[in-house]
Amino acid sequence: MELVVPALVYLDAYAAALQRGWSADNVRLAAAAREELAKIAADPRAFVASLDNREPKGDLITLPDGSKVARLPGFRRWMWDGEFCGSIGFRWQPGTGALPAYVLGHIGYAVVPWKRGRGYATRSLALMLDEARRQGLPYVELTTDPDNEPSQKVIRANGGVFIERFRSAAYDKDELRFRIPLT
Repeated sequence: MELVVPALVYLDAYAAALQRGWSADNVRLAAAAREELAKIAADPRAFVASLDNREPKGDLITLPDGSKVARLPGFRRWMWDGEFCGSIGFRWQPGTGALPAYVLGHIGYAVVPWKRGRGYATRSLALMLDEARRQGLPYVELTTDPDNEPSQKVIRANGGVFIERFRSAAYDKDELRFRIPLT
């Protein structure tokens, strides 16, 4: 399994995963999948280009409470083993390891259900940590639901240390925060 830069050559496989009910967005799930499918149908090239947003462009992001916030720099990579396996994204705030309170973590990932249990999330996170180091961050933070033991295992396998259990004000739910040192 490798991480690939999203490209038109992989887009049909990505869209097929969305059509099967998978979503790269672990919060908005089906709604996010429908939105992405609509964007792909409207302009496939623009959709692929939007996944590499190192100089944040685009509309403000609407939070669950309806407030709007600016985008952070970020990009996605797709997990690929000859077929589409999932997505991993990285976002950061230039010049600091800190994130705004409404951003739950630097890295988020989602493996398609039919490819889970193969170590793809663990490998993808390890590869994305190299990208984070290139941004000069001293650490990355990741959050997970308290009952998501597979994700906690992935984070710990990559050096993650439990920091805290907290209530996310933006998403009104309990989360666990982990930190992975990069230096």
